[in-house]
Amino acid sequence: MSSIINIAAISGSLRKGSYNTMLMNSLEDLLPEGMKLTIVKYDDVPMYNADLDLPDATQRPEPVVKLREQLAAAQGIVIVSPEYNYSIPGVIKNAIDWASRGEDSPLLKKPVALMGVTPYTWGTTRMQVAFHPVFEFLNMKPVYKPEITVAQAKDKFDPSGKLIDEATKKLVRKKLEGLKEMIQG
Repeated sequence: MSSIINIAAISGSLRKGSYNTMLMNSLEDLLPEGMKLTIVKYDDVPMYNADLDLPDATQRPEPVVKLREQLAAAQGIVIVSPEYNYSIPGVIKNAIDWASRGEDSPLLKKPVALMGVTPYTWGTTRMQVAFHPVFEFLNMKPVYKPEITVAQAKDKFDPSGKLIDEATKKLVRKKLEGLKEMIQG
């Protein structure tokens, strides 16, 4: 293992101005020493279709190949996601479905940290719970504590999208430290 730990971060929202993407983009400033962050974009990944998920992985759609390569290059993953209809948003579930297929899945046994942001007084808890069977199926290693459900998002970010809430920063740093410890095992 190299001395620098590469983690991939992925947002469960494609919306411009997404608070979850704002938090994801703030991770760089909160990383423990010795960690590097790669932001994974997947807005061009098609809807999962087993007819396109061919045994020869080089025949997968190019955006899927890129997604899988970025996740494979990471030693751990951070997912920052909203909650839609009490569950996982379809766009991130679609990306996970593409990345989860095959014995070469870049998600298998990978450490993962999950967090979410809501503009309301509470939210993302059910989304986080809904991810646990996915993590279990893929034998991923979730960092359970601290649980991060950032509420009242408009008060936590400045107009440019930078995280300004010190209590949230502290929790996120602690979660990232937990991810680093799990990776170092």
